[in-house]
Amino acid sequence: LREGDGQAPEGFYEVSLGGLNPNSSYHLSFNLGYPNRFDQANGRTGSFLMVHGNCVSAGCYAMTDRGIDLIYPLVEAALNHGQRHVPVHIFPFRMSDENMERHASSKWLGFWNDLRPAYTAFESTGRLPVIEVEQRRYVVRERLGRFTGL
Repeated sequence: LREGDGQAPEGFYEVSLGGLNPNSSYHLSFNLGYPNRFDQANGRTGSFLMVHGNCVSAGCYAMTDRGIDLIYPLVEAALNHGQRHVPVHIFPFRMSDENMERHASSKWLGFWNDLRPAYTAFESTGRLPVIEVEQRRYVVRERLGRFTGL
C-alpha cells in the first residue's frame, strides 16, 4: 500500500487528540495515525488516513455527514476526558468462517488470518485484545486489556 493508491488499509489504529479536525473540508474528520508500526515495518507509505463526513473518498473512510456527526463527538469526548487514544480496528468484512471461506483465494488471506484473532477475541469477550507487532505481523496476546499503541 502506497501514498495515493486510493486504498483504505485494514488493521489496528489509534486516534489521538491532535488527530481531531473539526474544521475539515469533509465536515468533521479525525486521523487514524497511519502508518502505524505494522505499516512502517512493511514499507507501507501514506499519511492522513482519515475518518470523515461526506460521501466521497480516495482511500479514507467516508462515513457521511450524518455518520460522522454520531462518531466524532464520542471520540472527542473520550479524548477530552482523559483517554489518551481511541482504538480503531478495521477489518475487511465480518470475519466469520463463511466469509473467510468465501475469500479464501484472495491474495490478502494470510494478512486477514493475522487480523482474525483480534476480531474473534473481541466478538467473544467484548473487550479489546492486546495487539502487538512482531516480525512485521500483528500478534494478539492471550491477555485482554488496554490497547498497546500501534
